[in-house]
Amino acid sequence: MCAFKRTLLLFIYLCVSTSNIFAQKTIPIDSSVQQYKFTLNEIEYLEDSTNKLSFDQVRGLNSSFKSNLIYYPINKNREYTYWYKIKLRFTQTIANKSCLFEFFDQTTENVTAYIPNEKGDYIINHSGAGVNFRDRLYHHKNFEFLIQNTSKGEYTYYFKLKSNNPVKVIIVYRTLGYFIKYALSEYLLFGLFYGMILIFCFHNLLMFTAVRKKQYLYYVFYILSVALYEMSVDGIAFQYIWPGHPAYNDYVYGIALYAMSICALIFTKELLQVKLKAYNFYRLLNAIIVLRSAYFLYCLFIDKSLFIYKFVEVVPLSIAFVTGIYIYKNGFKPARFFVLAYAVLFTGFIVKAIDALGYANFLPAFLTYYSIGFCFIMEMLFLSFAIGDQVRIIRKEKDNARDEIIRQMDINNRLKDSINKELEMQVNARTKELIRKSEELEDHSKIIEEQNDLLININHQLEEQSAEISRMNILLEKDNVQLKTDIDKVTEARALSTELNFEEFSAKYPDQESCYKFLAELKWRADYTCTRCSHSIYNAGRAPYSRRCTKCSYEESAMYNTIFENNRIPINKAFYIVYLIYSSKGTISSHQLSQKLGIRQSTCWAYAIRIKKAMQDHKSLRKKGNPQGWVSLVM
Repeated sequence: MCAFKRTLLLFIYLCVSTSNIFAQKTIPIDSSVQQYKFTLNEIEYLEDSTNKLSFDQVRGLNSSFKSNLIYYPINKNREYTYWYKIKLRFTQTIANKSCLFEFFDQTTENVTAYIPNEKGDYIINHSGAGVNFRDRLYHHKNFEFLIQNTSKGEYTYYFKLKSNNPVKVIIVYRTLGYFIKYALSEYLLFGLFYGMILIFCFHNLLMFTAVRKKQYLYYVFYILSVALYEMSVDGIAFQYIWPGHPAYNDYVYGIALYAMSICALIFTKELLQVKLKAYNFYRLLNAIIVLRSAYFLYCLFIDKSLFIYKFVEVVPLSIAFVTGIYIYKNGFKPARFFVLAYAVLFTGFIVKAIDALGYANFLPAFLTYYSIGFCFIMEMLFLSFAIGDQVRIIRKEKDNARDEIIRQMDINNRLKDSINKELEMQVNARTKELIRKSEELEDHSKIIEEQNDLLININHQLEEQSAEISRMNILLEKDNVQLKTDIDKVTEARALSTELNFEEFSAKYPDQESCYKFLAELKWRADYTCTRCSHSIYNAGRAPYSRRCTKCSYEESAMYNTIFENNRIPINKAFYIVYLIYSSKGTISSHQLSQKLGIRQSTCWAYAIRIKKAMQDHKSLRKKGNPQGWVSLVM
């Protein structure tokens, strides 16, 4: 029986001990405590899925609060309202009420604190990124709530939190003096950080002004985007730039992230000369720019809540990183600092990701909190080295090219001197030879003079004969022109009246150009008038002998509105078909046309139908004295 009692007492003790492990811990505070961060089971939380619970209802649900089992609580369901509860026990009264609670995550939209006063009532205070900055207790980037009652005793504090962003709930107790010291040190660091960013901007602007390379300008835009993003997530921008517009906090950090990604990709293309050195990566970077822009526009105009997914920036930055590694391996030396810069930046992202997952609690808080900012500074420094290295290499290449030019000019000068000496020797030798030959020429000149006298007499005779030949040539040329004119007239007359074979007919219309020229002269024999706007001034069109209106730019071909419109066979053969049908008065069959021209019988039959109809239409015109012949069927 005694053994059973001892076992039962041991079981009860273990149960009580286990419950104490998970029970909320009350934190003792005295005047020596300057700062205390609440972690693990020092914080209890309650999820309000209805978002309607009042403070009195929450106080009545104290037993429903759950113990926090991770280092810092997180609002896992962003659609819910979260209530947090902490307990302090002042072991002594702290004078001047110089204590406060501080929340660190500046992206939290609404935080409401319920602080007990001396009467036991709860005082309600509001803060957050969704509240006008000027309404805060202190004009500080974090959220502070003054502790109303610092008398000796134990107190419970409640905090209501609602945020569309995933936030890490870090609640810190601080004395007012420690808060001021911490804030001054932090703002000094921010001043150094943003001051370095401004220095980088001015330096690269001056470099852009000096060398006119676009990469410096893209780098300035990238640095400014980084600064805007850091100011947005730090709360500095809300404090100094748009304190009266809390709605901007939902957009600006997303816009800054987009600008940072796009500027980084464009800067990568320019700095690493990706188009020349890795064209496939160049196309990939352009595709990433298009996709990232589409995602940004969707977030901006349709669903701004997607801005919270900051991990999408890993994709474009990873592509830029891999591009830098590839180009560096292919021998482009400036890429080494680029790769080093992105390696440092990715280290910062990894530290931040580990911290977000709650696995970086072993690291100092300042290291995890400022890891991205520090890595951005190091990245900017290395990227500046990369730009400078590229400029140095370009300058070295120019110096080498200049030295090579000077060396080549020296070689050319020596070669020129050598050639000049050799030429001088050759000139002297040549001069002596010329003197000798000139003496020989003097002897020959006497003989030539005698021969010239003889030739002069002969030339006079030839000139007289030449004049007679010229006169005869002029007469012959006139006869040839007259003969050619007579032949053309005879050929045209035969073409218009009697039947010619295709070879004879082709002598008059040998090719398509002559046919188009004939149609153009026939069609516009009077004056040109545009069929669309009746304008009378034209230019030559793209098709042979077509005309384009200078007013409406309508181009009309020579075959338009003629019997040859929509012609599908060689135009000279089409001319000959019209000629044959006209000369035979429509009696020639399509089979005969097919045999003569080597064209399908169906095509000849279709042309015969069209031409016979034109002949029928022109009977009345011929009776009125209009020109006869097959040409009358063309228009």
